[in-house]
Amino acid sequence: SYIEWQESGVPYINVGDIHEGYIDFSDVKYISDKVNEILKKSKVSNGQVLITMAGTIGNAAVVYNLQGNANANQAIAKITPIDNISPYYLAAFLNSKYGLLQTQREIVSSVQANIFLGQIKKFKIPIFNRKITEEIENKYKSFLDTLENSKHLYSQAENLLLEKLGLKNFESENELWSVVNLSDTQKANRIDAEYFQPKYNILISKVKKQNSKILESFVKVYSTGFPFKSENYQEEGIPLIRINNIKKDGLDLNNTAHLSNKDYLLSPKDTAKAGDIVLSMSGSIGLSALIPDDIPKCSVNQRILKISTKDIDKNYLVLLLNSIIGRYQLERIGTGGVQTNISYKDIKNILIPVLSESIQQKIAELVRQSHEARKEAKELLEEAKRKVEKMIEEK
Repeated sequence: SYIEWQESGVPYINVGDIHEGYIDFSDVKYISDKVNEILKKSKVSNGQVLITMAGTIGNAAVVYNLQGNANANQAIAKITPIDNISPYYLAAFLNSKYGLLQTQREIVSSVQANIFLGQIKKFKIPIFNRKITEEIENKYKSFLDTLENSKHLYSQAENLLLEKLGLKNFESENELWSVVNLSDTQKANRIDAEYFQPKYNILISKVKKQNSKILESFVKVYSTGFPFKSENYQEEGIPLIRINNIKKDGLDLNNTAHLSNKDYLLSPKDTAKAGDIVLSMSGSIGLSALIPDDIPKCSVNQRILKISTKDIDKNYLVLLLNSIIGRYQLERIGTGGVQTNISYKDIKNILIPVLSESIQQKIAELVRQSHEARKEAKELLEEAKRKVEKMIEEK
């Protein structure tokens, strides 16, 4: 009842911010210091293990390198281990198959699946000697450090892009009001205030001063996804990319659905391959990701735009679409009430600034290094989990 969201302040962690092994603060919401004090029971601190109790149940992460205060909602269990239990070992165990089996067994379902704190308290945690625990802890810490390096490289790429386009501090320049001519509303066929926010016009005018073309100029082939039925989803098979799989820093195919070869062939135009770009057209509109080389084939679900590109570096384009340059333009053309949607007819006309090939390559290389670091981080987490599983199986 007390919560009012702010542009900045105390991070308020939701279930969707907790992934396997780590907390993603990139889209976190914020509350005031006053609300944080009112909700003092749910404050979060370094060294705690957070585990999701609704939504994607069972994701566990260590609170690591937290600067200042943070809070978390009621669907997240906050575990403070006793001194002789490493939070990194505990998180590695909870994310391992033996931790997840206990989580899945205790799920109760009515309208929404949940697990309760009382059930989590009864989980069995194997205890190993300090040497083994430290090995697992070190792997987990290396995972977090490598993941942080990935974010740093991505941030470098984004900063270089905005710097070269003269948009480095653009978000802090926004005005609070504007006057719109009737002729402008008639031309746009829109009368909603959101569409005419000054920041959109200012950004577009700055982009127009650059060498820019509409997105359609760089599209070789596109399709807009197929409405696959959820009853046909499988645990194994050909990956189906859905909106919740598309993240700013790449595809997240953990807990993804799969299709049989028969269902995969239902809509050949909606099959995708490594190197294609996918873009969300509903919900979190505009989020884009490149399909990596280790996914040779997959299908694209409805409300996702799949693009095969030409005459532009793919990593450069994805970064640009996820930056304020793409995000603001795509936010602006969104329509709908309960859920925002965009159409390809509108998407194809957004402006794409074209920097020199050498700068594109420099930006793209930083993005590729970021993806490589993220891949390495994931492997380190898997090694930590495998170590836990191996010790349990050998005990």
